[in-house]
Amino acid sequence: MLKGGEAGVSGCCFLDGRLWGKESGLSRPYPVVCHLLDTSAVFQELWGAVVGDGTKSAVAGALGLGLAETRSVVSFWAGLHDIGKISPSFQAQVPLLYGPVRDDPGYVNAPGAEGERDFRHERASHWSLYGLLSEAGYPIDERLMHRSVAHQIAQLLGGHHGVFGSVLKAKQARRASDYNPGLGWGGWADQRQVHFDELRRVTGAFAVPRGGLPAGLAVVVAGLVVVADWLASQVAVIEPRLPGAGWSGSAAEVDAHWQGAVGSAREVVRAARLGRAGFSAEEFGSMFPFAPNSLQRDLVEHLPAMVAKDGPGLVLVTAPTGDGKTEAALFAASLLGRAANARGLYFALPTMGTADAMLPRVEAYAGRALSGERALMLLHSMAWLGSPGDDGCAGVPVHQADGGISAGRGTAVEADGWLRGAKRGLLAPLGVGTVDQALGAVLPLRYNVLRLLGLSDKVFVLDEAHAYGPWMHQLLVRLLEWLGEMRAPVVLLSATLTGRTAGSLVDAYRRGAGIREPAGVVPRYPGWLFASAAADAVSPARGTKSDRVRMLKVSHRPVVWDASESVGVPVLECGRRAVLREVLAPVAAEGGTALVCCTTVAEAQQTYRDVCAAFPELAVAPGGVRLLHSRYPADERARITAECEAAYGKPGDGPASARSASVLVATQVVEQSLDFDFDLVVSDLAPIAQLLQRAGRGRRHRRGPLGRPAWAAVEDEPALVVLDPLTAEAPEPPRSWGRVYDAGLLMRTSQVLRGRASGGIAVPDDVQRLVDEVYEEDFVDRLEGAAREELVRLDEERLAGEAAERHLAAWASICSPADVKGDLSRLSAREAGVTQELLTTRLGADSGRVLCLYQQPDGRTTLDPEGMADVPGGGRWGLRPDELAAVARRVAPVPGRWLRGGDSGNAVPGGWGTHPSLRDLVLLHMVPAGEEGWVCRLGRCTVSISGVGLEAQ
Repeated sequence: MLKGGEAGVSGCCFLDGRLWGKESGLSRPYPVVCHLLDTSAVFQELWGAVVGDGTKSAVAGALGLGLAETRSVVSFWAGLHDIGKISPSFQAQVPLLYGPVRDDPGYVNAPGAEGERDFRHERASHWSLYGLLSEAGYPIDERLMHRSVAHQIAQLLGGHHGVFGSVLKAKQARRASDYNPGLGWGGWADQRQVHFDELRRVTGAFAVPRGGLPAGLAVVVAGLVVVADWLASQVAVIEPRLPGAGWSGSAAEVDAHWQGAVGSAREVVRAARLGRAGFSAEEFGSMFPFAPNSLQRDLVEHLPAMVAKDGPGLVLVTAPTGDGKTEAALFAASLLGRAANARGLYFALPTMGTADAMLPRVEAYAGRALSGERALMLLHSMAWLGSPGDDGCAGVPVHQADGGISAGRGTAVEADGWLRGAKRGLLAPLGVGTVDQALGAVLPLRYNVLRLLGLSDKVFVLDEAHAYGPWMHQLLVRLLEWLGEMRAPVVLLSATLTGRTAGSLVDAYRRGAGIREPAGVVPRYPGWLFASAAADAVSPARGTKSDRVRMLKVSHRPVVWDASESVGVPVLECGRRAVLREVLAPVAAEGGTALVCCTTVAEAQQTYRDVCAAFPELAVAPGGVRLLHSRYPADERARITAECEAAYGKPGDGPASARSASVLVATQVVEQSLDFDFDLVVSDLAPIAQLLQRAGRGRRHRRGPLGRPAWAAVEDEPALVVLDPLTAEAPEPPRSWGRVYDAGLLMRTSQVLRGRASGGIAVPDDVQRLVDEVYEEDFVDRLEGAAREELVRLDEERLAGEAAERHLAAWASICSPADVKGDLSRLSAREAGVTQELLTTRLGADSGRVLCLYQQPDGRTTLDPEGMADVPGGGRWGLRPDELAAVARRVAPVPGRWLRGGDSGNAVPGGWGTHPSLRDLVLLHMVPAGEEGWVCRLGRCTVSISGVGLEAQ
């Protein structure tokens, strides 16, 4: 073993400074003890700068320690995460550095121990730390190892690469090196002990916890360990701190390194912008430049007293589209966040488009209402292309050192992904993004604890809570259980939410907070309710007035379904095409705007062609007929969306005039969060909740007496035309719709509209009753004969399908916090058959992504049909950032069935690299097909692209 006069010593063993911890990308190796010290120092700074006082007190209470003792102890734990690198299997990865240690007789290896590459260093940390912590006096229970404090901390630290190992058996833990030769014997165990003792000495962590951490606190500490490790592993952090030649690891040298680590940790954490936002504004008028409406005013007048009495918790707001739910949510978030001393908020939405649209609204709110660190991240799979700032942060410029990581290749990919992508994003104080970014926290994905950490001390705001199917709803239920466990405030928003769904969400949150009794929630529409996370208190739902009481004039039009017919086919007298011509005629003749909402992309494309053929003068006018759906390249869809926002968005200040004639043909992409305002809404039949969402785009804003055409002058009587294919002759939905909507819900909605259309729908008074009516169990009793039998059959299919999806989501997700019971491996374990693909996509989502490459007449291949952007070749390191962005901006989603039968010629070139945005991307080699269109053959499909987007035959 190493000999040295003043080296750090434990018993008769001196600390060996030759044991390396980092070397990749560095000018010389970095001793493992230095990395342990750095990580402890960064964690200590994170504990002070990021963790709230409530969480600190809760951790201290669980451990049975004082606040100062707790800070030292958890910082000590963070440093221990890499103690498993003191093992022959790890040290042998760099033979040149391992040689002197291998030849030292003090280190004893079993045959083959150096080649135990499957015994990774994080596993070595888990296995070795149980014994080290036990020897230090940490409580153990060898009969029930998951209850041992020593084992819980060892397992927690062994999960610093995002996956927790299984609970050890007592006999394994007692003879760890016998079961895992990769740990080594003799000097290896001695060095782990001396490194343990030195780290404990400098951090002052001599206090011994009396208890372990409950699940909600364990994931917070585990996530902070990962963050501290990654921040301390940056090359730019390590390089200036590399010890000089002759550094031996003496006590004095260790002390000096520790002091330097503590001194530099503050800037490391500050540069990462992982601080706390403060909910400083208290008055509504300080947050928004307008007076509150009825819904918002009711929250302002009554919510503060409820929170003051029962503490923070969950607020559920149900109100029509356009009634100011967003501002109501942000006011509630401010109130709850201030009461909980939260460090920020995450605003979750159903789609990338709705998240993009919400970002500037949250940014404006943050500028008015918040103080402190206000780094705002846009979080979804394509956010890196269009977010404000260079790396996805909005608002303040990012001060960040070189983000390179000193680690093995696998670790570097993960860490870099966190620093600049989704894994880091949820840790920013403020975020706007898609709900899947949050739901990943309750799937057994690698580093799910980072997502849980990112949500643990924030206000979680969810828009469109009604918009998710059984799979997503079940995951949301599980997420709310975890948020309740962590006492994170929640605000849920919905325009159309059934009472049963509302109750399941509120009860899940309360269940996580330890309140098992169902709340018996009965929502009011419009209205809101409050459920405390600290007390068994749920306010009765408060009904509020609406500032826009309207009578929705519904024209229910049974039609023969001819939506797929070509333009030249004669128009059927009672067909969909004929009715569209009839209802759009006033638009073409007198001006104004109309939305035609279709069920499928293919029908939207054909409807667009048919409308253009029916109204040729409108078709040639600028913006006369537009088409919006998902099957465009990303940049083209963004351009069209921006045009639509300008044409159909909120009117500016001053008197408005009636708009020129314009028709937007679209799919469901217009349902949620896009602030469009049309004079007329026409929709294919859809479930009642979706129809009401679409109707909310009709005469949404007050435009004044001259702001609409004469046929739409009555602003409080918006018109909705529903094209219903369910007739006595054709009682089933069109085959082209597939499984877009449940056939039973369509039948129920059709029946309700037949009885309601003559009198209209009062908004908001009739909305909740209608939504609940469509889902009533005894709805079938209204029908007779074959219709009744068919609806019973469809209902059984729907309920069975929903149950299967809920079961699969519950099976695939992590357990509830109450079921962790000291075993963190339950956050990583996957059941047999649960794959990464299943976990990261919606159940039944058959989708793919394509990139069109255009073969130009001169032989070049370009990314655009105009021939201006050549296809990049890539290289050894893959595509440059600008090339990668140019490619990603032109990617389009398509049904997965289109891509079956493709060959290797459709794969991404190897020189493009392995960026996640290129994963599973299929290249379509397009050739000209006349009339400004392009075409290619892919398996059994012929895929074309033109002004209407991508199509397949």
